[in-house]
Amino acid sequence: MNDAATLLEIESIKQLKARYCRHLDTKDWASWRSLFTDDFRSDTSEAGGKVIVGADPFVAFTRKSLGDRATMHQVHAPEIDVTSPTTAQAVWALEDVVRLAPGVNLRGYGHYTETYTKVDGRWLIAESTLTRLREDVFNMVISLYISDRIKRVTGTIARRLVR
Repeated sequence: MNDAATLLEIESIKQLKARYCRHLDTKDWASWRSLFTDDFRSDTSEAGGKVIVGADPFVAFTRKSLGDRATMHQVHAPEIDVTSPTTAQAVWALEDVVRLAPGVNLRGYGHYTETYTKVDGRWLIAESTLTRLREDVFNMVISLYISDRIKRVTGTIARRLVR
């Protein structure tokens, strides 16, 4: 591929990830599902989650976990490498906010490491690994840094509750 073609592919992947954030935050689950390969693999184990294989189980899990809670996902500074005409990989800086309860929010900072596959001329997310560098629980009055130890304990409790 020449430089111009590569840049067009990179722009297409950027738009795919922008739709990922928008559809997730607006809870447009059908549109969000359309962004993944059927055999999509999600790994959030390093961020206190788990590995889920299959786009349908992943979307169902996320939908159940978030419910109608307000979220805001923003990705920045992509490092995208088009590895072939139908494959690519990227690392995205992430900042997200999830409303945990009225007046209690979680702000997270980390990265998505992803692979993409081009199917029928359209880029899809094939695999995504989420890592966290920091999580803060906050409201209008206080902000509390969540240490790795607290994160492990609350992750264990949350996984038990979601089952």
